[in-house]
Amino acid sequence: MRRAITALTRRELLRIARNPQAIITSLLLPILYLVLFGQAFNLSRLVPSGAEGQAYLASALLGAPSYFSYFSAGMAGFVAVTATLFLGANVIFDRLFGVLKRTMATPATPTEIFTSRLLAGSVQPIGLAFLVLGLAVLLGKLGLSGLDVTASVTVVGAAEIVAAVVILSMMFASLFLAIGFSIEQPQTYFAVVNAINLPVLLTSAALYPWGILPSWLQTVAAYNPITLAVEVIRENLFAGATAYYTYDPAVYLLGLLGWALAMFLVAILLARRALAPRH
Repeated sequence: MRRAITALTRRELLRIARNPQAIITSLLLPILYLVLFGQAFNLSRLVPSGAEGQAYLASALLGAPSYFSYFSAGMAGFVAVTATLFLGANVIFDRLFGVLKRTMATPATPTEIFTSRLLAGSVQPIGLAFLVLGLAVLLGKLGLSGLDVTASVTVVGAAEIVAAVVILSMMFASLFLAIGFSIEQPQTYFAVVNAINLPVLLTSAALYPWGILPSWLQTVAAYNPITLAVEVIRENLFAGATAYYTYDPAVYLLGLLGWALAMFLVAILLARRALAPRH
């Protein structure tokens, strides 16, 4: 089983590496968000100056030193999800061009085929998420609004951030892959994933300042997997942020892991059903 997964994963990674145009295109969205939207929206100008205004801003941003810092941490979770959208579409196109049929004709089992695509497909979203954090820090060094890490990130904190990004990327990658295996038409696939992706993104605290959300949306966002992942990142990056959160990062990470296990189960059931031999 290990040899089949390794071989299929290597093949998928080679396909990604041989398509630099797709890699460059996937980089444009997070760069545009950071350079344009993140720089243009300065929340500090919307609140009164002085201690009262700063206290309100700190509460609205959950202890983040600026909206850009709050936003860039959220963008890491944002791109970890959006970069997985095309994984299922690739499966559909492989089916149309006969690639999937040839793969299924090999001794590899449906579980091995699904796992290899999941492992290879998760590399790019995970890399993009950390690229966003690095680029956000770099923008600050260039004199623009940047990610200001005000906490001393420990080894445990860094591990929690990595785990949050990896789990978030892989859980949505598995779901969108399973949908891709289950649907035969690209138009239907994009309609389905957008019906999932947009509500999940827009009901999270990835981009919106938490303190200005209506109470009902705060309740919904608190259980959103993207919010859980982003909360782990923010608590570890910003000093004093723990005062604005109900739980420690490890608790949010456990909640995210619960979401991931449930989503993995759904994805595996969908993929096995779609890849089962048809008589």
